Amino acid sequence: MDFDVAAPDPAGMVASLSSLGYSLPAAIADLVDNSISAGAGNIDVDFTWEGKQSWITVKDDGRGMTEPELVTAMTVAARGPSSERSHTDLGRFGVGLKSASFSQCRKLTVSTFANGVRHTRTWDLDVVEKYGQWRLLRNPGAETEALLKKITESGDQGTVVLWERLSGYHDTTVTSEDTKTQAQFYTEAERTEAHLAMVFARFLVHPYRRHIRVRGSELTPWDPFLATHPSVQRIPEEPLPLGAKSVRVQPFVLPTAQRLSEDEYDSAAGTKGWLGQQGFYVYRRDRLILAGDWLGIRGLRREEKYNLARIAVDIPAEADVAWGVDVRKASVVPPVSLRRHLERIARHTREVASRSSRQRGRIASRAHGDPLMFAWNVKRDDGRILLRINRKHPLVKSAAEGRASEAEAIRAMLRLLEETVPITAIRMLHETDTIDDPEPFGGPGEADPETIAVARRVYEALLEQGRSPENAREVLRSMPPFDEQQGFWNS
Repeated sequence: MDFDVAAPDPAGMVASLSSLGYSLPAAIADLVDNSISAGAGNIDVDFTWEGKQSWITVKDDGRGMTEPELVTAMTVAARGPSSERSHTDLGRFGVGLKSASFSQCRKLTVSTFANGVRHTRTWDLDVVEKYGQWRLLRNPGAETEALLKKITESGDQGTVVLWERLSGYHDTTVTSEDTKTQAQFYTEAERTEAHLAMVFARFLVHPYRRHIRVRGSELTPWDPFLATHPSVQRIPEEPLPLGAKSVRVQPFVLPTAQRLSEDEYDSAAGTKGWLGQQGFYVYRRDRLILAGDWLGIRGLRREEKYNLARIAVDIPAEADVAWGVDVRKASVVPPVSLRRHLERIARHTREVASRSSRQRGRIASRAHGDPLMFAWNVKRDDGRILLRINRKHPLVKSAAEGRASEAEAIRAMLRLLEETVPITAIRMLHETDTIDDPEPFGGPGEADPETIAVARRVYEALLEQGRSPENAREVLRSMPPFDEQQGFWNS
């Protein structure tokens, strides 16, 4: 075998790893992955502002590492994606700790406690670039030692990852008294808190139940599907075969705004807003990889009418290659064999979501819209929901303004119907928003004879009230349920 050894230049490799495009929250999530893989029950993320000397640390109470294990963990790509991993391991490429850290700092120190002994190693990128060698330091320096002592004084168990010389801070003239930059630093902490609450939501509840804190504040899991809300629609789950394994797909259609409190509505919008959070949510070993994306499926764009559509996809860790999971665990490409199934599920979920959104719009319109359109007015007054038959609806108006003796009886009948709406029975029969919602006169399509008869009576009432034939048909075309059906009003 005739060959050359073409080893990569350490400085070039560092520059490449530093430029993978990690955000700060995503980089910290990679460190939390390692803590969870190490069996930690408590994970603390801390941001400390000291101007150019500001630092960030992730501390856990996991198993810790022996000295050889620590050196392996600090070695770039010591284990490839094909290496055998435990069922709790959230890693893949063996570069997460290093690539995530190098993207955010120039000095990475890991100190770990195992078998009664603490071991520490440091990557100082200035040293790597100066000597052109992967010199993994055994001694992090006096200042870093002092920080580690401060961080670990509450106990020896577990591992500490310390970032110093933070990108965007250490190479500036900023001082610890710079309140504007300090506020920006702690805003990043808030963004990190929100990101971790989304990515590790399943680990914050039983049966996993990790305690993850950011600056001492324990994370509250963010559930994109509002799975425990009584009004969420669960479309039946589908297992999609992928080799010897299967991918679980569970679609959800979230409740409309009318069924959510203001706090629930704001929370469900997530960090990207309702439009940005619609789509697929891909999980690998219960860790969220991708949040709110239509996976590049042709014809599936973000549109307001699909804001309620969210779909959970659980892929086995062994399917990483087939799904094209990237180094940052931030993007995926679905296997060709599953795309048509995912498209079918997505289109059905979007249609159900669109239907719910249209219903929401109609409810809002009933309170503020054209008085000719709806037979019922729905509004909230002094904390009470009022259901009133619309007296301005052409058919109601025609009946109520007929002969005096009949009109009085009709008005009395309307009041009786309004005051005796069987709300309790409706709730019992139909407690949640589901796809079996009753549809007026059989739903969209060609109108049946009964529908046409009712439409004809509304049309005649409009003519009696001074509308022209064309205008009367125009009103019918915009009036539920005729707006979704085909009849004489469309000609």
